[in-house]
Amino acid sequence: MNAIVEAFAFFLGFIAWLMVGVALPNRYWKVSTVDGNVITTSTIYENLWMSCATDSTGVHNCRDFPSLLALNGYLQASRALMIASIVFGTLGIVATLSGMQCSKIGGENYLLKGRIAAIGGVFFLLQGMCTMIAVSWYAANITQQFFDQFYPGTKYEIGEGLYIGWSSATLAICGGSCLLCACRVKTPKEKISYSYQLSSRGRGLTATPTSFSIPSNYGRNAYV
Repeated sequence: MNAIVEAFAFFLGFIAWLMVGVALPNRYWKVSTVDGNVITTSTIYENLWMSCATDSTGVHNCRDFPSLLALNGYLQASRALMIASIVFGTLGIVATLSGMQCSKIGGENYLLKGRIAAIGGVFFLLQGMCTMIAVSWYAANITQQFFDQFYPGTKYEIGEGLYIGWSSATLAICGGSCLLCACRVKTPKEKISYSYQLSSRGRGLTATPTSFSIPSNYGRNAYV
């Protein structure tokens, strides 16, 4: 195992896990500005949990989404994927800490520690893929509604929460890939068996436990 690459991969995975925790409660997943006079100009923004509005005077009001079953399918899926991303990131951190060379968990069994660290890399990859799917699906719906000329509702633009999610997914995928490359378990080389030639006296040693009989030209009657 490469300890430097392993530590760097863990650092990327940990930063990605923190960024997922920042992106999930961020209110600015999609933003829309309604222009008007000084009083009526307002900014509307939403995330996975609530919808908020802020006017030009600085007063803002937020409203939680009333029912989970009443939400659109992509919102429900994005919620589930983001929560799963946090769970996978937590498991990845625990597994990577247990499998790192500087950790005392597992003793000096580096073969087992390498496999545990590789499992942590898999968890980081799952975290990155869940986050990437969630934010990309959410952004795809924003762009689809924005360019749809017949969409009657408010058109939004991509907010900062999605950019944080994309950055987190990229770091998690890079960290998981580096961790898998650093913790490749190499199989031990096969032992080479050496055979000894027979001595001039008629006996010899072999590396394998199998015993060989020496051919002889004498019959049984020649022995006393």
